[in-house]
Amino acid sequence: MKKRKFGLALSLVLAAGTILGACGNNDAKKDETTGDNGKNTEETFKVAMVTDVGGIDDKSFNQSAWKGIQEFGEENGLEKGQDGYNYLQSQSDADYTTNLNSLARQDFNLVFGIGFMMAEAVNEIAGQQKDAHFGIVDSVVEQPNVASVLFKEQEASFLAGVAAGLATESNKIGFIGGMKSEVIERFEAGFLAGVKAVNADASVDVQYAEAFDKAEIGQSIASRMYSSGTDVIFHAAGATGNGLFKEARDLKMKNPSKNYWAIGVDSDQEAEGVVTIDGKKHNVIITSALKRVDVAVKDLSTKAKEGNFPGGETTVYGLAEDGVGLAKINDEVAAKADIEAKVKEFEEKIKNGDITVPGTLKDLKNFSVK
Repeated sequence: MKKRKFGLALSLVLAAGTILGACGNNDAKKDETTGDNGKNTEETFKVAMVTDVGGIDDKSFNQSAWKGIQEFGEENGLEKGQDGYNYLQSQSDADYTTNLNSLARQDFNLVFGIGFMMAEAVNEIAGQQKDAHFGIVDSVVEQPNVASVLFKEQEASFLAGVAAGLATESNKIGFIGGMKSEVIERFEAGFLAGVKAVNADASVDVQYAEAFDKAEIGQSIASRMYSSGTDVIFHAAGATGNGLFKEARDLKMKNPSKNYWAIGVDSDQEAEGVVTIDGKKHNVIITSALKRVDVAVKDLSTKAKEGNFPGGETTVYGLAEDGVGLAKINDEVAAKADIEAKVKEFEEKIKNGDITVPGTLKDLKNFSVK
């Protein structure tokens, strides 16, 4: 009887040891894949973004941001979806807080709000989801769990202005802005400064669409500008700028011998300018002022994954950081060689600090190139 009791007791001890060992292994496994707060560590780092109303296929700002997230995901072995990298598209301003909150609740390690229009929503959700990390592009949100990203758009648009000032034959140039803001003012001021630096005789017609997602308004503004003799138009208007490209293509089709030039923004928008006339392809886009949102998003995601998330800080990307630039010049532009030479000259001067490109219309008044 005593032997049977001893055997039973030994069995219970061994069973308990097995259970405790299993629990210990589970805890160890948990420690390998999650942090103290239960969120994913860098081994399973997840990143996502919320678009503004321009949408993921705006061929501009949002699309560039998504490109950066895709590249980050692919380089880190992630797949699109809730367990890797993802995005939510906003149909209106009312979607911003809902989409940001949804991604934070899905335990994405870093959630980006793309565009200054999302600043208020990021501020609100970051205050509620204090353990989550957020990034805001084109605005500053002063919260310890938010990293703010700004660009020196004026430097890229200055180079675009140089291209426009040298390419124009009528000395009539246009600028189409999306919605008035500090960001678009930087584009405008830099562009006007670039034109002024190379062509004192040129005038620039500035008009705002007051929307980033209305291609029809962009086309209407472009139509009026071209009909008044303008031969080069630069847009900083997101998807609204697609209307500019359509108008330039349509006019070129009707009158192949005349130049209707356009300049893109954010991404290299060369593909949007292709026109086929008599079986031969032409392009109405001179170049694009590049705003490398993809570079910034990828850079910030990498820092966060490595444990260096710059919460509460603002990072500014300019020419020196490869955050802005100018796309290649269209071969069909007569002044291509002159443009390329001047762009290269001004790029070096800006990087070296010899020229400080104005970022506001107020600063533009005192700007001059020696």
